[in-house]
Amino acid sequence: MSQRRRRSLALLTSGVLALPLLTGCGAGDDEGGPAAAGQDIATTTRDKVADGGVLRWAVDSLPDTLNAFQADADATTSRIAGAVLPQLFVLDAKGRPVANPDYLEKAEVIEREPKQVVLYKLNQQAVWSDGREIGAPDFVAQWRALNGKDSAYWTARNAGYERIEKIEKGKTDLEVRVTFAKPYADWRSLFSPLYPKQVTGTPDAFNEGARGTLKVTAGPFALGAIDKKTGTAALTRNPRWWGKQAKLDTLVLTAVPRAERPAALAAGKVDMAEIDRSGAERIALARRDAAGKGKGKGKGGAGAGGAPAHGPGAAVTPAQATLSWANAFGTDEEKAAQEKETRTKHTEAVKRYADEQAALRGFTVRKSLEPAYTQLAMNGASGPLADERVRRAVARALDRQALADLVLKPLGLPAKPVGSHVALAGQQAYADNSDALGGQDAKAAQALLADAGWRRGGKLTEPAGAKAGPESAPQDDGKTPAGPGTGNDGLYIVGEDDGANGEAAEAGADTRAAAGDAAAADGRQEGGQDGRQDGGQDGRQDGVSPVLAPAPFGAQQKASLLAQAAAARTADDAKRSAARDGDAADPAKGSPAPAPAKPAARTSGNMLAKDGKALTLRFVLPAGPGSESLRTVGERISQTLRKLGVNTETIKVADDSFFKDHIASGQYDLALYSWPATAFPATDARPIFAKPEPAADGSLLVEQNYTRVGTDHIDQLFDQAVGELDEAQSRELVRKADARIWAAAGSIPLFQRPELVAVRPSLVNAGAFGLGAPRYQDIGWKKAPKAKEKKK
Repeated sequence: MSQRRRRSLALLTSGVLALPLLTGCGAGDDEGGPAAAGQDIATTTRDKVADGGVLRWAVDSLPDTLNAFQADADATTSRIAGAVLPQLFVLDAKGRPVANPDYLEKAEVIEREPKQVVLYKLNQQAVWSDGREIGAPDFVAQWRALNGKDSAYWTARNAGYERIEKIEKGKTDLEVRVTFAKPYADWRSLFSPLYPKQVTGTPDAFNEGARGTLKVTAGPFALGAIDKKTGTAALTRNPRWWGKQAKLDTLVLTAVPRAERPAALAAGKVDMAEIDRSGAERIALARRDAAGKGKGKGKGGAGAGGAPAHGPGAAVTPAQATLSWANAFGTDEEKAAQEKETRTKHTEAVKRYADEQAALRGFTVRKSLEPAYTQLAMNGASGPLADERVRRAVARALDRQALADLVLKPLGLPAKPVGSHVALAGQQAYADNSDALGGQDAKAAQALLADAGWRRGGKLTEPAGAKAGPESAPQDDGKTPAGPGTGNDGLYIVGEDDGANGEAAEAGADTRAAAGDAAAADGRQEGGQDGRQDGGQDGRQDGVSPVLAPAPFGAQQKASLLAQAAAARTADDAKRSAARDGDAADPAKGSPAPAPAKPAARTSGNMLAKDGKALTLRFVLPAGPGSESLRTVGERISQTLRKLGVNTETIKVADDSFFKDHIASGQYDLALYSWPATAFPATDARPIFAKPEPAADGSLLVEQNYTRVGTDHIDQLFDQAVGELDEAQSRELVRKADARIWAAAGSIPLFQRPELVAVRPSLVNAGAFGLGAPRYQDIGWKKAPKAKEKKK
């Protein structure tokens, strides 16, 4: 796991109550502007938060390791580390690193020449749970474990630690001096979390000692029991905590798949859970019905028997209901038995849904924008998109504002396109550099394609169904670090992992390009099945079907060719018939053999072609029920490109293979996925945009640059930024790198991802944390109002 992924997972699951800035942490506060959306956490002062209680918080899964620096660490690893281990710097509400006064009195660069020296002054009360002071030995052990010099340590990254020359105690035991061999702008990214020397002191302890337990901690919470059977990890109040005592007695992290979270909330299994749009809609409907605002007469809505007027069976017509009754009580006993069983299951589903809706009335949804953005990625390794002009044309065809509106406006969230690859609005490095590419301009896009040699009505010589970017084209062997999305890391919401999804989609794409009848059949199937699914529980649509329609060009072309061939056969039959009639009248008269019919010339029609091939791009998307918004955006992009003359073949694949088998391995032309933002772009963004390099075995080493698009200039700018100790100048270098990334058009940021969190209304200082990190000790249940306050 790369440094970017590990840190970003913490961002995706966290937020913060703003902490005071200390010396050396407040430069450039006005840079980056305001955050696109603030936190929605019901901020409440500690005196109004009750002491005690339990919070059950949904997570995607229990962690395979508690060592955040190992390759299989995940979002839950980061959440536990944030609550039980020292975090020297945390992220404020704008996603900016600030010193944490629970551990630091001060942290600053005290020398720049001849070498950079950072002095940490530790909180004198800060101790590990075994009573030992937090100090230089812990810093030294972590540095030696992560600097990359000892291969016995199974580390996922060493960014920053490899630049350290030495670590020593300062004038007192509370001071730690870190001397760097090379200047490091992102020094604040180091030692968060900080593990005790018992974990990092030896390879065996590092590799195995912290996978299932943490014997020594130093946070507002301590690690309790992890129960794989119940899928829970308990964090209990730390009795040795020197700071403000945690309000909660226990914080229970509970593993619940995202698709099951509405049911888990309703069943009382969890009190807080990040949910998708369909879950948020269910809670909104439940609260509307409870308020008596439904269309029905009673609070239960307009359904039969007081059931909600949405959910299972809400779209059943009276005719369908009558037919079901007739089949259930008809003379065909076998058919009647099957129908009765179906009706019983349906009744149970309706009741279960109604009960869940009644329980969901007790929840509310808090909203913000995640520290991550959705992008359109273009694979520049081979095929048409290897040409920068084609990539730029695709990018300039997009209406990024319309795509942001499509996803965010229905949720009541600010809909503004993201203008940077390396930061989000509010963060100091943020600047809108999209002008380096240019805004939406269909004419400019057409001119770029024409300049690249793509023409409408071009002659086609390739076999029907072939693509301009063949899937058989050589690809790298996927020897890349595992990046966001390779597992359950919160970067995109996953659902079904049925491998048949991808196979069916690919087979459907080939069939659609070959036959019009198959295309029509696929369209009916997708519209009937996925369309209902994407419409949500209540069967509503968003105006644009979330299912991506196949490009019709191949089918239309074949239909045209068949018609031409039929006409040719009719003419030939007429000539042969006349000749046969003549021969019968005058047997001595011979007739010449008919000339062979010339095959009809195939052209691309209104679509673009070059060198005998149509411009068709493979558009790979995850197929799971949690990825409806991606498919909605994908359909809109496909429609835009078809107007430009570019065909797209949509390939929907199982979620668990989306990154591993397609994005990381380069088996795609276009794809939609999300990248997390970072407070340290000079370090974290470089591997994502680094120029791919050929390996000794002929493969392509891409690090995390899954678009395979990069330049030496971009690499140089990042290298300069990470070694520049003037913070303002370092950020300016990062912005210049971002402008070059825009110009290369390998990936196009679209919009910041929505963050929707269902909570009980009495839970405070928690919810949609936005760009920040949680202050775990302040989370709790609001005190009940006193009698006098109630009367008021």
